[in-house]
Amino acid sequence: MTADIATAAVAPELTPGTWNIDPTHSEVTFSVRHLMSKVRGSFTEFSGAVQVAENVAASTATAEITMASVDTRNADRDAHVRSADILDIENHPNMVFRTTGVRAEDGEYLVDGELTIRGVTRPVVLNVEFNGVGQDPWGGTRAGFSATTTISRKAYGVEFNVPLQGDKALLGDKVEVQLEIQAVRA
Repeated sequence: MTADIATAAVAPELTPGTWNIDPTHSEVTFSVRHLMSKVRGSFTEFSGAVQVAENVAASTATAEITMASVDTRNADRDAHVRSADILDIENHPNMVFRTTGVRAEDGEYLVDGELTIRGVTRPVVLNVEFNGVGQDPWGGTRAGFSATTTISRKAYGVEFNVPLQGDKALLGDKVEVQLEIQAVRA
């Protein structure tokens, strides 16, 4: 498929219009290497919407994540992640994502966008899986999406680390981001 994706070719049931992210049934999670394994976490407060266009390639999405809502299941670690060493939530309370394009490549759907963390905006590409559309028990219509990307924390000014023996460090640079999104047709 080319960058010109027709709605019918991708998801005939995904009708044009506004689809609001349901944070109660969605997840924004991440993992980063810590020593010899990965630590996982999530953000529990976020909002956003997908504007589906007649031609899916012209669709847009926006999301805003409250950085203070970070949860790694450890209160001391969460406090450090919120500090100026890492997320600096006092000066940068939100992370923001905005699409710049939607395309298909080698059978995969990609959403190009800009992600802003700590006042730094960088391009990102989300690998997106469309999980379908269906009616919910409350009379609404929902769409499901899964998405992943990997970012460099240093590219966003998150330089904190602790050197260990040899060339090792406490934290890895790459942060894997996973999204499970349910969006409700407005």
